[in-house]
Amino acid sequence: MKLTFASYNIHKAVGLDRKRDPERILSVIHEIDADIIALQEVDRRIGDRATTIPRAELDDTHWRLVEVAKRPRSIGWHGNAILVRRGMDVHGGEALDLPTLEPRGAACGDLMVEGHMMRVIGTHLDLSGLRRRDQIRSLLDFVASATQPVPTVIMGDFNQWGRATGAMREFASDWTVVTPGKSYPSRQPVATLDRIVASRHWACHSAHVHHTALSAVASDHLPVVATLELMEK
Repeated sequence: MKLTFASYNIHKAVGLDRKRDPERILSVIHEIDADIIALQEVDRRIGDRATTIPRAELDDTHWRLVEVAKRPRSIGWHGNAILVRRGMDVHGGEALDLPTLEPRGAACGDLMVEGHMMRVIGTHLDLSGLRRRDQIRSLLDFVASATQPVPTVIMGDFNQWGRATGAMREFASDWTVVTPGKSYPSRQPVATLDRIVASRHWACHSAHVHHTALSAVASDHLPVVATLELMEK
C-alpha cells in the first residue's frame, strides 16, 4: 500500500503579498493532492485561537479533519492540524503537549486504511535546538508507549537547518528522516526546515518540494511531499 504524505506550514494563510487568503491555501492543497496532510500555523496565536481556514470551506474538499481541537473555533492544536482523504477511517485524534517555554504541541491521528492501523503526527518544533531535542524525545516516548508497534509518520516544520544534525540525531536507525529539499523561504528557498519522518514500517519511494507559481506566494513555506509504501513485516 502506497500513500502520499505532505507537510505544509501555511503561515496562518498569509501569503507573501501580506494578504490572508485561505482559498489560496486550499488551492495549493488541491495541487498537492496528498492522501494525508499535516498543516502548521493553521490557527491564530491570540484570542480564542480561531482557525484561518473555515471548516465550511474544508467541507467542500476531498479531505476531512482529524479532530484534536480543544477550542471551539480552532481546527488544530497549537496551530497543528491533520487532514485525511475522505473515506479513511479515523479511529481517534489526540492533542499532544510538548516541553517548551512557549506554546508548542502536536496533533496525532490514529487511522485505519485498507485494513492497516497507522498513526500520523503533525508538529511544529521550537526555534531552540535544545528544546527541539526535548520535543522529539517526547514524541518518540509517546510513540513507544503504544501497546503494540504501529506504523507511524511524523511530519512538520522541524525548524532544523541541517539534514542529519542537531535534534534530528534523536531519530535512531528505526526511523527514516525524509528531507525532500529546500522549503523556506518560499520564493527563493535556502533552508530544509520541513520534513517527513517514517518508522521502520515504511519505505520511501519518492519525495519532493511542491514549488509552483501558487505555492511560491501562498505562504512563506513550500509544502513537502513524500510517497511511502507500507511494508509487510
